[in-house]
Amino acid sequence: MKTIVVIPARYQSSRFPGKPLIPLLDKPMILWVAELSAKAVGAHSVFIATDDERIAQVVIGAGYQVVMTSKDALTGTDRLAEVARKIEADIYINVQGDEPLVQPSDILNMIDEKQRFPDSVINGYCALSTEEDPQSVNIPKVIFTEQKHMIYMSRQAIPGFKDTKGEPENYYKQVCIYAFSRQELLDYGKYGKKSRIEQSEDIEILRFLEWEQKIRMVETQPGSLAVDVPEDVFKVESALKRSQEGEAL
Repeated sequence: MKTIVVIPARYQSSRFPGKPLIPLLDKPMILWVAELSAKAVGAHSVFIATDDERIAQVVIGAGYQVVMTSKDALTGTDRLAEVARKIEADIYINVQGDEPLVQPSDILNMIDEKQRFPDSVINGYCALSTEEDPQSVNIPKVIFTEQKHMIYMSRQAIPGFKDTKGEPENYYKQVCIYAFSRQELLDYGKYGKKSRIEQSEDIEILRFLEWEQKIRMVETQPGSLAVDVPEDVFKVESALKRSQEGEAL
């Protein structure tokens, strides 16, 4: 089965303009993500989907492929839908461009899970660390059944509880790695607008949930940190340094 990794990257971000090109340990963040994705599927199967020539030039200069997409794309998944119209594959892995700590093994697990459950959209999750605040609206929290089917995802702390006896032992967050079929992406792109709850939460996978598409959650390795706002850069750089030091041992 043909599998490609697509990394959506836009320059204009309301919370952090120019985020894909922000240097992390002197390397643009988008290249961290591309290099780790290439370890999983090979550089020939990694595509960066962007509407910005500055990002495209950096990526091409590093030897990666670019698909230019519309500036009107509503979400990263809509950007993937544009790629799906241009490039045929069996499985499309969406790795968000702000996940510079993504593990290649997690990408491979997503591919395996999509092959096992071809009728489900696949999405990653892990437990929040002690340093992460479940009340932060920058972290989408997720709840799912014992069979790992997604029930809901929210920027609020979920599940809620009536009193402290019912407080959950762990909160779980979305890790922005997804696996889609071509038809799932084409259907998503044809929708042409954000769905009602997607608009409220500003979480793009909810569009699938609202039309009752099955979404299967797959646990990833802990330690995933995304760069959502400028304040995240220091902690992500610190985590990258620790990762590099561990590899050197």
